[in-house]
Amino acid sequence: MTDHDLHDRRVSAVRAWTRFVSDGDEQAEAVRPEILRSWQLSHVVSPSVPQAPLADEADTADFWKASPLQTAVERVQDELRRTAEDGDLVIAVTDEQTRILWTYGGRVMRRKAETVNFVPGGCWDEASVGTNALAIAGRTAAPAMVFGAEHYAEVVHNWVCWAAPVFDPVTGRSLGVIDLSTTWDRSHPIGLATARVMARLIEGALPADRRTVPAGGSAPSEPGLTLTLLGTAEVWLDGQRLLLNRRQTEILALLALHPGGLSVEHLHALLYGDAAVTTSTLKAEVSHLRSALAGQLSSRPYRLTMPVVTDVEEVQRLLRRGDVRAAVRAYGGDLLPGTDSPALVQMGEFLAVSVREALLADPDPDAVLRYSDLAPYDTAVLEACLASLPVHHPVGPLLKGKLASAR
Repeated sequence: MTDHDLHDRRVSAVRAWTRFVSDGDEQAEAVRPEILRSWQLSHVVSPSVPQAPLADEADTADFWKASPLQTAVERVQDELRRTAEDGDLVIAVTDEQTRILWTYGGRVMRRKAETVNFVPGGCWDEASVGTNALAIAGRTAAPAMVFGAEHYAEVVHNWVCWAAPVFDPVTGRSLGVIDLSTTWDRSHPIGLATARVMARLIEGALPADRRTVPAGGSAPSEPGLTLTLLGTAEVWLDGQRLLLNRRQTEILALLALHPGGLSVEHLHALLYGDAAVTTSTLKAEVSHLRSALAGQLSSRPYRLTMPVVTDVEEVQRLLRRGDVRAAVRAYGGDLLPGTDSPALVQMGEFLAVSVREALLADPDPDAVLRYSDLAPYDTAVLEACLASLPVHHPVGPLLKGKLASAR
């Protein structure tokens, strides 16, 4: 692409962005559909945002140390750094929430990146900084390019970015994205292909001994604690099932949902509410739990001292990504059905409403069918899905049958 072509493209993008931001032109025919969709999702951010927000530095560093991405990047960092230096690029690797974990840049781009928090801890999802290639690639699980004023934030209108998702080859799960960025005038046709190659390079360098299981596996094998809380209750520690009573499971759930820890008074209030239960009873339950967890539950505050995964957090993560189908697949039903913990009842209601509202906004037919098994009398979701379906859609008769039986 010639300098003249690049200039024309840049001017066209600026005009379309101006019409969208200043005039409210929702059509913006001059931009690609994926850019327009991203702009629409970016309305929650000011286009004059000066930089990306920063996540907690210590939390980001701890996550990076525990991530298999760190090992992979260390193994291929010579290739990544050479690519950055040769093309005067800044390269970034993110987690699945589009939080930057690692960067390396050529001299010029490194300085530019630092001014907008394109650094470890920088949050580059659309809700934080608007349209960019990292956010689109992370949300769509597909490679993406954003050129010049296709970025929603004016502060990066001089950038061009190419990003590609990085997947775990064992589970197929997205681990994050890799992004290559430089100034718009250095745009090159092979930029997106290079991002794809870098993503495959990282995937091939992931540690072979990481303890993961394919989707559908019967028991988790990851080190740490895995809690299934939706629709049923199962607790696994380092791949071994723990047999706990209801109160102990509820305590674990509350501690998992409050990773910063809880004082004995706060945990008591979340678990029992106004019920006349002594703190001695709670302390006894915690003592049994600590023994079952091989001591990995600290005091003052009570806090789990191991990696923890819950299906509650997985559903929330998928909803934030806009992946409604996967969120419903992960949503097994009510949170600990029958619990009388005020905090868990509230969280269960919040999650149920979140899933329902996501389906009303995006009534994916497969997701609605799955949801209707869990909430068979929710006719509003069935009706919304039927209204959105084209004529003769194969799922239509199934949904109509579900709706008839619900009335």
